[in-house]
Amino acid sequence: MYDMAAIGAWIEFAVRWVHVITAIAWIGSSFYFIALDLGLHRDRNLKTGADGEEWQVHGGGFYHVQKYLVAPAQMPDDLIWFKWESYSTWLSGFALLILVYYLGAEFYLVDPTVAELANWQAVGISLLSLGFGWVVYDQICKSKFGDNNTRLMIGLYVILVGMAYFYTSVFSGRAALLHLGAFTATIMSANVFFIIMPNQRIVVADLKAGRVPDAKYGKIAKQRSTHNNYLTLPVIFLMLSNHYPLAFASEMNWLIAALVFLMGVTIRHYFNSLHARQGNPTWTWAVTALLFVTIMWLSTAPMFRSVEPEEATGPALRFAQAEGFDRVHDIVRGRCSMCHAAEPAWDGLLWPPKSVRLETEHQIASAAKQIYLQAGVTDAMPPANLSHMQASERAEIVAWFNAATQD
Repeated sequence: MYDMAAIGAWIEFAVRWVHVITAIAWIGSSFYFIALDLGLHRDRNLKTGADGEEWQVHGGGFYHVQKYLVAPAQMPDDLIWFKWESYSTWLSGFALLILVYYLGAEFYLVDPTVAELANWQAVGISLLSLGFGWVVYDQICKSKFGDNNTRLMIGLYVILVGMAYFYTSVFSGRAALLHLGAFTATIMSANVFFIIMPNQRIVVADLKAGRVPDAKYGKIAKQRSTHNNYLTLPVIFLMLSNHYPLAFASEMNWLIAALVFLMGVTIRHYFNSLHARQGNPTWTWAVTALLFVTIMWLSTAPMFRSVEPEEATGPALRFAQAEGFDRVHDIVRGRCSMCHAAEPAWDGLLWPPKSVRLETEHQIASAAKQIYLQAGVTDAMPPANLSHMQASERAEIVAWFNAATQD
């Protein structure tokens, strides 16, 4: 039977691949249409009744694009809808959340030094928080508070900072920033599913019935689309953060996340202003650089140095009690711990790669699956086999893992 751990790793890889592909498609179309809308020439009296037009060149061809403020006089037969990019991105991202953080809650989601939670409690908090975010955001947008776009954006920022602090108070640092990204992405995708697409369907239905569509539906959809535009870059950062402990394993990780949202605003403001022909606000790059330098400084604040038990406990106990663990413990200590330590002995390393420490029995048993995949069935670790791990040692790691996972 094919190795279940390898199957799980490949399924995770496949879902992550789909997630990245669909995210590229969604972000690409979103950025394109925002840039197109901002760059339209609206000072021309177009015979078609369109609100603006733009000439573009790409791939050796010329494109003439026109935008109607509400809708054209006659419904086109070949109307293209942009929605599946958003839906597929969220669905694949949620599937990845299940595979990595729900099924692996004891290793990636729950951190007993942050909050004593059972796995089911942590998963429940995750699910409820994602739904809570959309409901609160949507209600605020529909209230009188949401009539002022600037005030609404500030209110949304306050909510996001509050959620950043909340997540870092209940989950591991890695899971906290990832969840903040999922929280934000859920709002973005729900904007498409619950607001933008239904409003467009109302306009299409009015056209088919011979009625003049109400312009308010386009206005509301554009507001939500603008929010998505400013939230996209921070979401990408937060999704990538789980690969960079300097971002998530700092005591200031919630503040880092708060500054990342501001960076998203400054970067998008520059490009949106440029596309709208409203000048070249290069000052935004200076502000962005200053914010990033501040984030770099905050990341060197004391890392999480929680006191972990020397002996394996909880889910890790099964691997510590498996046949061959003593030998594997010695192998990992001899071949891996010079880098994967609180204070790495390898020249040039100031912190353990990926924030993975392999010094104690508990740490090694907790990282059993990673050790098995990285140094057992593959030779990914140590990198370039710098510590000269032998094939026989890799075989001992495989035998130990199989002994712990067999029925």
